[in-house]
Amino acid sequence: NIIRRQRQELKLLIAELKDRDRELHDMVAVHERHIQAWEDDRQKILTLAERCSALTSELNERNAIIKSLTKRLKFLESQQNDSKIALENTQQKFKELTEKVTDTSVHCQALEEENQSLHCSILELSAKTGQLQVREQELLTMLQLKDKVLLETTDQITEVTSKFKTLEGALRTAMLQEFSRNREQQDLKLPLNDVLFQVNRMKDVLSEKIKENSRHQEEISHLKHENGCLRTELIVAVEEAQRKDQLYWFAKSKQARMEKELSSLQQVCVKQQRDLHFFHINLESSQDSEQ
Repeated sequence: NIIRRQRQELKLLIAELKDRDRELHDMVAVHERHIQAWEDDRQKILTLAERCSALTSELNERNAIIKSLTKRLKFLESQQNDSKIALENTQQKFKELTEKVTDTSVHCQALEEENQSLHCSILELSAKTGQLQVREQELLTMLQLKDKVLLETTDQITEVTSKFKTLEGALRTAMLQEFSRNREQQDLKLPLNDVLFQVNRMKDVLSEKIKENSRHQEEISHLKHENGCLRTELIVAVEEAQRKDQLYWFAKSKQARMEKELSSLQQVCVKQQRDLHFFHINLESSQDSEQ
């Protein structure tokens, strides 16, 4: 009975040991599975750590690129603002130059009209100069004629003066001989009266010739003064026309210079607009890259 009981207990122990061994085997299998899962998890964690490190380095690179792009974006924005300001200044300057060119064109047109008027005035002055030259020639001819008449009058005056002196001498001789020629007094009275009448007439003629000579001298002086005034007026008109021509050509050269400057500013404006468009494209591409 003891042996049977011991056998029975032994069987129970063996069965329990088998159960324990099976449980232990199951626990080992579970433990191996756990170890394998842990190893898999460890490999996953290592892979994830490597991937995280790679992603961290890539993130750092992306952050550096984002910082660089942010700096470039700020630089492009500041450059865009500068370009906008420069474009506004250029447009304002372009507008001012356009207004200035318009004013210059109007001024040039006014100068051209004034030049045309001056040209007509020059033609009129040329015609007037021709007329004045003809008048001057006529005056010179009249002066020559008057000089000739003056010479003739002077000769006549000289002749009359000589006759007057001769008559005065004859009169003095007659008066000296009057006392010694009492008998011939009556006979000489009539010739003496004639001589006195002729002397008085010669004095009147001489006075008229002197007055006429004075009038001729005054007329000659007046004509010379008028001729000098006309010459001065002609010189002043010619100088004024030359000054107007110089102003016209100066305004024309200024207009050409301003048109050249306007063309260069237009080119600069087009170039700045092109650069601004390029900056917009770069800005949009940078924003797309950031997104």
